[in-house]
Amino acid sequence: MHPHAQLIERFYRAFAVRDAEAMVACYAPDVRFSDAVFVDLSASEARAMWRMLAARAKDLRIEPSGIEADERGGSAHWDAFYTFSATGRSVENNVDARFAFKDGLIVDHVDTFDLWRWSRQALGLSGLVLGWSPMLRKKIRKNARAGLATYMRENPEK
Repeated sequence: MHPHAQLIERFYRAFAVRDAEAMVACYAPDVRFSDAVFVDLSASEARAMWRMLAARAKDLRIEPSGIEADERGGSAHWDAFYTFSATGRSVENNVDARFAFKDGLIVDHVDTFDLWRWSRQALGLSGLVLGWSPMLRKKIRKNARAGLATYMRENPEK
């Protein structure tokens, strides 16, 4: 197995046990992260996001699969099963990830998932009716960013 594939595997093993420090240790100092909710995070924001998610996750189960990588890039699929704390609703999120590497670490991480599907599960009726709309997507992103900003103020990076 290519060392970068092993790195991705290590990242998801750490995620499965909510070990945020082991996760962020897989990241280059200048990593960039983006997904449908947390768009274009800086390195410090990406590290804080994983720390926040790991700390708040109570019943998270992660199932990674299809991990592949070479010198240039890598990919994986992962499924997350958890209770969305804001509503108490069960979520199964199916995510495709792409990675780029620098000096043996992840320098770019992009997760792709269906935000409308997620919102239907996490938010219920409002997600079903409005989850496709730019207005609700913007609100989801704004709330997530506000939560991350609060977390970062309360838990400054060392």
